[in-house]
Amino acid sequence: QVQLVESGGGLVQAGGSLRLSCAASERIFSPMGWYRQAPGKQRELVASITSNGAAWYADSVKGRFVISRISADTMYLQMNSLKPEDTAVYYCNKIPTLGYWGQGTQVTVSS
Repeated sequence: QVQLVESGGGLVQAGGSLRLSCAASERIFSPMGWYRQAPGKQRELVASITSNGAAWYADSVKGRFVISRISADTMYLQMNSLKPEDTAVYYCNKIPTLGYWGQGTQVTVSS
């Protein structure tokens, strides 16, 4: 089965930037997305991208995050102007999801 590995998270001050990476063990040709789960909250989709590069963003990140896909097995999320409310574990997955998740990468934004 396809394995997804997220990386690039960390601790950053409000207003800072991070770039998350997603590496898949196989090429994925369906739409992909970045999801996040904050403590005590449900996992939510924050950005998605089709195989031909069409992107969608949740209102909460629109204008600050940029999703990109350089190949069928590599995807990024450039996060700028980070806010404390962006603190969460970030995951990548297909849309619809595979039914399982990688380990995610923790993003912590301090105020």
